[in-house]
Amino acid sequence: MQRIRLRYTKRGRLRFTSHRDFQRAFERALRRAEVPMAYSAGFTPHPKVSYANAAPTGTGSEAEYLEIALTEPRDPEKLRALLDESLPAGLDVVEAVEARTSGLADRLTASVWELRLDGVDPADAERAVAAFNAAGTVEVQRLTKNGMRTFDARPAVVRLEVDDDNAAVDRPNDRPCAILRLVVRHVTPAVRPDDVLSGLRAVADLAPPVPVAVTRLAQGLFDEETGTVTDPLAPDHEAAPEPQPAGATAAATAPVPEGPA
Repeated sequence: MQRIRLRYTKRGRLRFTSHRDFQRAFERALRRAEVPMAYSAGFTPHPKVSYANAAPTGTGSEAEYLEIALTEPRDPEKLRALLDESLPAGLDVVEAVEARTSGLADRLTASVWELRLDGVDPADAERAVAAFNAAGTVEVQRLTKNGMRTFDARPAVVRLEVDDDNAAVDRPNDRPCAILRLVVRHVTPAVRPDDVLSGLRAVADLAPPVPVAVTRLAQGLFDEETGTVTDPLAPDHEAAPEPQPAGATAAATAPVPEGPA
């Protein structure tokens, strides 16, 4: 059984696709692409697809991951192209690699998020971010299936800053816009970008006048030394066998001519 790991995106209006909607669309794409899927046992077999840490509904993402199990080997890049063609634009399969290591989910320990605050002056965002970073605790509330829950969002936030380089990108000249860059650890309970926005409202009364556009830029293993989030598929790429030069196999197996008797 071959395992393939995929990175896919949620862009544009498809950011409002729920995880269940994506599951249905992806299983249809598997059938359209005639992927030789392995299935679970039991009365109602399901294709063996493992989803890892899906982004919340309403957020965009450049770094969603899943793993599929196949009954026959396939070239990862050809499979990626077939699945990408079978999905709607916005749900794009952008990377595929054969799984040669274990523990993909264990390598997703942090995410990098971009938060676009239309109608917020960058200077006001700077003051709010400074207050958040200086706070020892930032208590926020979230409605769960068990009722309202209060928790501290501050420890999970590794970095929160205003991205000055992108603050003036793609916006009307007469309207302020602040772009925040957020690095957050994956902890329990999960701290989401919405929780950080609630924290900014709590510590600095920052309340954007329109809904905030949130996009996950990356997720992977958090490197404590560099403070960066690393590519979770890199170990699989590194473990792939080196491509053989053209003609190397033929040369290795060609019969050796006999010398003179």
